[in-house]
Amino acid sequence: QLQLVESGGGLVQPGGSLKLSCVASGFPRPFNTYVLRWYRQAPGKERELVASIATANTKTNYADSVAGRFTISRDDRKNTAYLQMNSLKPEDTAVYYCNARFLNYGDGFWGQGTQVTVSS
Repeated sequence: QLQLVESGGGLVQPGGSLKLSCVASGFPRPFNTYVLRWYRQAPGKERELVASIATANTKTNYADSVAGRFTISRDDRKNTAYLQMNSLKPEDTAVYYCNARFLNYGDGFWGQGTQVTVSS
């Protein structure tokens, strides 16, 4: 019943842009009480935290590798998290996952991921 569904991935040339979406449903608490995060994992590499956004004050944090190029946002009325990705580089190629967590309860809830491939 509980779901986080990512979409918006695909193939893009270096320098291009993509916008990822993550739609939540069936959550046991109001969506606006969850910290939202985007992670990514490339083949043979560790999962990496890309960006996070807080609840009420919507404070954001970014990995150094994406700061200035990516923007995380949320629309609690639509139960949705977004990741706008600009100036994409081949090293951004990975499966991107969204995560929602209430306070520090375990590792939160995870989506299935969406593939982003940056290549010419």
